[in-house]
Amino acid sequence: MRLKPALGLLALVALLATGGFGYTKVMARVGSGTPPPSADAASQADLITVSKADKRMQLLRDGKVLRTYRISMGANWDAGHKQQEGDERTPEGRYLIDWRNPKSFAHLSLHISYPNAADTDAAQRANVIPGGNIMIHGLPNGLGLLGPLHHLTDWTDGCIAVTNTEMEEIWSLVPTGTPIEIFPGSQSL
Repeated sequence: MRLKPALGLLALVALLATGGFGYTKVMARVGSGTPPPSADAASQADLITVSKADKRMQLLRDGKVLRTYRISMGANWDAGHKQQEGDERTPEGRYLIDWRNPKSFAHLSLHISYPNAADTDAAQRANVIPGGNIMIHGLPNGLGLLGPLHHLTDWTDGCIAVTNTEMEEIWSLVPTGTPIEIFPGSQSL
């Protein structure tokens, strides 16, 4: 009878899904280790720019590019500015890095100050929740080995993702309070 192998396969899939979910929950609580120290102030970025169309983030200081990173974004990044919670869009506009989380579900994270007052007002007028917790972050804890592959798809809920190694560098180069400008189109410096 063919039903038994199908049930066994279904049980295996359920077990793997449950284990994966549990692993992710545990790793979110554990965090990803000690964050790197901050770079000296003269080496730190004073602006972050993001070109959604180019899938590129740059750290700048005094108008000069310090670093450039390939990024992954929200699955609907190309549908425009983030409008509401769950739309999987990445915001557009000028924000700040307003806090950091060394124990996030992903390898380190820097919070982008979305929603601002204009975002909140627009969401209230549309009778929706604007969402929040938009971050620059590495890969989910425990999945760092997937770094080279994470660019193959836009997999976040609206955040900006880089590899874990890149996130450690960004963490050290970007102080809290750094402005971030997110553009829908190409930006070249």
